[in-house]
Amino acid sequence: MSEWKEYTLDELFKIQNGYAFKSGDFVENGPNTLEVLKMGHIERGGGLRRTPKKDFIPRNSKLQNWVLDEKDIVMAMTDMKDNVVILGVPALIDKSNHYVLNQRVARLKLKNNETANIFFLYNYLKWDDFLLDLQSKANSGVQVNLSTEIIKQSKVLIPAKRIQDTIASVLSSLDNKIDLLHRQNVTLEKMAETLFRQWFVEEAKEEWETMPLSQMANFLNGLACQKFQPKNEIDKLPVLKIKELSSGITENSDWASTEIKPEYFVRNGDVIFAWSASLMVKIWDGQDCILNQHLFKVTSEDYPKWFYYLWCKHHLAEFISIAASHATTMGHIKRGDLDEALVLIPNEDELSAMTQQVDPIIEKVITNNNQIRTLTALRETLLPKLMSGEVRVSQ
Repeated sequence: MSEWKEYTLDELFKIQNGYAFKSGDFVENGPNTLEVLKMGHIERGGGLRRTPKKDFIPRNSKLQNWVLDEKDIVMAMTDMKDNVVILGVPALIDKSNHYVLNQRVARLKLKNNETANIFFLYNYLKWDDFLLDLQSKANSGVQVNLSTEIIKQSKVLIPAKRIQDTIASVLSSLDNKIDLLHRQNVTLEKMAETLFRQWFVEEAKEEWETMPLSQMANFLNGLACQKFQPKNEIDKLPVLKIKELSSGITENSDWASTEIKPEYFVRNGDVIFAWSASLMVKIWDGQDCILNQHLFKVTSEDYPKWFYYLWCKHHLAEFISIAASHATTMGHIKRGDLDEALVLIPNEDELSAMTQQVDPIIEKVITNNNQIRTLTALRETLLPKLMSGEVRVSQ
């Protein structure tokens, strides 16, 4: 560890808070606009996500100091609502001049490339040991928050640049593989949806039978899992709620007893349909868990997985519209909406021929998801060991 040296973040980065935009500053998206990067862009586990609600401002020189550049790091300075902990969580910008920085998000711009590797530092800032220490220094009040001064005075212990480069290379190779698998899955999903649209929208046959979606597949609603608290530390599994369906199981997820009917267990590869709040249809790609209320587990004894999965996705936009029209605090659909959503049923030979084309695509998505889980677990195991110097890498 003799080659490791302590720095404050102020010594390594130029650190600034975002611009305080007002609602009247926002305009429609166009060729001369920039998207405003807000707290909601930052993923709980680090990195950026695309938000459903986007705000844009005109590109102008007045805001040039807040336009984000490639390899800038952004950091959440407060937490989101609903107990989603993102305080201090960083994300790395990978496209120049795509975003302009909003208040409550800090920008960390590396001062000297000769001292530090930006990708190494980004991973250091994601490391739990650093993140927990940073969060412990936050100002308490109506809302827990970090000031730029707290961020500046936070310390990191980093090795020589050549060691940083090697560690960054190891982590980058894992990230690139994970990213490749994610992008491959996007392409595979589009391929399956294109075939589905061709068969059932563009070239649908009049003689095909119609059937309600609710009859074609079984929609099992989840349990009120708070009624099934674990009785011990062995016979329990995490609870799959809408939040977990979007972001995965975390240390903040609830737990439930496994002493329930087996049909309420969710396995990797099961089709899950969130029917309230954030409506979505997803092939579950996480660990074994327990199905919570507001989620359907979709199965069928008569039709293949790809068939009921793609029909659910086909009707999703309609279901979202129905949910939005309900004058409630949390939009949702009802069983009757599943009854009114119609499905086209080809004959047995046609369905078999379709299955031969689409089933391998869906199975490849599931295989990729399993590989992503394995690589992500490896990365999470390696990260603290590399950041602390416990594991050395050959140079």
